[in-house]
Amino acid sequence: MSQGIRGATLRRLLRDRLGLLGAGLLVVLLVLGVFGPYLPLGDPTAIGAGPRLGPPSAAFPMGNDELGRDYLPRVVQGIGATFLLSSIAVVITALLGTLLGIAAGYLGGVTDSLIARIADVLFAFPALLFGLLAAAVIGPGSVSAIVVISTATLPLFVRVIRSVSLSVAGREFAVASVVAGASVWRVMVVHILPNILGAAIIQLSYALSIGMLIESGLSFLGLGVQPPDASLGSLLRLGSVYLTVSPWLVLIPGLVLALAIMSVNLLGDAIRDLLEPLRGRALR
Repeated sequence: MSQGIRGATLRRLLRDRLGLLGAGLLVVLLVLGVFGPYLPLGDPTAIGAGPRLGPPSAAFPMGNDELGRDYLPRVVQGIGATFLLSSIAVVITALLGTLLGIAAGYLGGVTDSLIARIADVLFAFPALLFGLLAAAVIGPGSVSAIVVISTATLPLFVRVIRSVSLSVAGREFAVASVVAGASVWRVMVVHILPNILGAAIIQLSYALSIGMLIESGLSFLGLGVQPPDASLGSLLRLGSVYLTVSPWLVLIPGLVLALAIMSVNLLGDAIRDLLEPLRGRALR
């Protein structure tokens, strides 16, 4: 029985060509981001490695920036930084948001109202405004970016988990566990948590794409990753100054960022279709 279910799931996954495309792109970008420093691509901070604002060539496939640095290793470094900061922030969001969402959905009452109001307040704050506040208090950099991404993605995560937890808490097995004398923590961890993991994973994938957008926006404004390190957003900011003479300095990181976000969203759609096949998009 279980083998048949796994086989059907695998066949459905293999038929989802958009999901496979997203997974493939994401794997390539993650490999570049993680193993980029160990690949023979050159030093991303070496000034004067080539001509200033040099166009793409055989020696420098992505050209050179305003300081003559090789743009290829800088883009690879930017991929790693954007993925790393977004992933750390989203993992924090997932852990905290799952705990708060389950507590709100199961406990209800004052706990639910308090968590819901806090989520509403956080949801009302624009990410840019909170980024300026975090940069003023903490200082611009990676820590500020993580704080802003976590704060911006947390309210929606809490709402989704709370909604799913409400439906699970009213089911027979959860009620029977309470009648049998199970503690609140046991019901939340043993009975509710496994049944909301699917929704949490789906929301996690979408939160990652939002996190990459926020991180890039903060770095573009100079509030995120600081020079000489690079992220895709900081590369866009520096390249925009030379847009008319060296458009590849904007087009390349912009295209990479678009592909990264697209790959995460396509993979998130594929996971949703596997977990909720009746609600998913039609397979192509």
